[in-house]
Amino acid sequence: MYKTAKEKLPAVLDAISRYFSLYLPVDYEDGAVFEAYSYGKTLSSKVNTVKSPKEYFFPQTETLVNFKVDGKSLSIIDPRRESEDFVIFGMRACDVKSLAILDRVFLSDPIDTYYENRRRHGIIVSMACSKPAATCFCTTFGIDPSEPDGDAILYLDKDTLYLNIKTEKGAKLLTPLQGIIVDCEQNEVDTQKNLIRERLKKLPLSSLQTTTFSSGKTDDFFSSEVWETLSDTCLGCGSCTYVCPTCHCYDIKDFKTADGIRRFRCWDSCMFSDFTQMSHGNPRTKQSERFRQRFMHKLVYYPTNHDGIFSCVGCGRCLKSCPINMNIVKVMKALGGEGNGKQ
Repeated sequence: MYKTAKEKLPAVLDAISRYFSLYLPVDYEDGAVFEAYSYGKTLSSKVNTVKSPKEYFFPQTETLVNFKVDGKSLSIIDPRRESEDFVIFGMRACDVKSLAILDRVFLSDPIDTYYENRRRHGIIVSMACSKPAATCFCTTFGIDPSEPDGDAILYLDKDTLYLNIKTEKGAKLLTPLQGIIVDCEQNEVDTQKNLIRERLKKLPLSSLQTTTFSSGKTDDFFSSEVWETLSDTCLGCGSCTYVCPTCHCYDIKDFKTADGIRRFRCWDSCMFSDFTQMSHGNPRTKQSERFRQRFMHKLVYYPTNHDGIFSCVGCGRCLKSCPINMNIVKVMKALGGEGNGKQ
């Protein structure tokens, strides 16, 4: 464990940026966003960003391959370049956990080498949530925001910045931070951890449970009548999927340019009407079916295929983004998760 005065946070950021590309959450009028660091930018005071930092590992749009045709000759051009190490600074526990969920998708055979390359070079500095929001429910999914995963963990109190190095990648930060941070005892952050855990117990969604939802429950919920009611006012806008840190659906398209063909990948949403459109037609023609697909995947399908792990981290972004105030919490309550009651 290391520490320095909290007022030296700008010096910490500046030192890291001289060795690595650095990204951090920055406050704006409409909310916080992750972006590249430049001198003078300060770490966001918000609990979470509007969108998760997953796009640094799984970009919203990326070129996969370029094709160039010259007469009867076809050239295939790989646009990728080996990434240098980069630092994502200030990730919350929920967002760090979301990467473990994405890893099970993109790092399983066949491995997505685009994602793999970024994960290999990304250094994650997570940040403990000293003041979790009313929309947070990460503890429902076994996440401890007082001690998040990551290569290094950042703790901030009134006067002091603490940095707990957890991995070999995290230890790479010690070189740029020489002369800024000093050794300290692990127990110096125990008071802050205990305070966070006490605050979590008082949150409105602290009693939300997943007992009813798990692997092998497809038949129990698939034909439920609540899907029609819950989805009745859904606009199919996809806002929930685009802010979600664990959604990973994408589309691949070819685009003709003046210099050839560009094949790119972009985020997609199971809430869109053409998401499952195929040559023979669309198997999900109703919004209620698309709505059901999204939440069944989070609560049933993913845990069925991934050792009981849910595809939700309780970040609360969907609670804030939905224009009709629909979200996974309401779905869990409507389906009667034990201890959740009925809506």
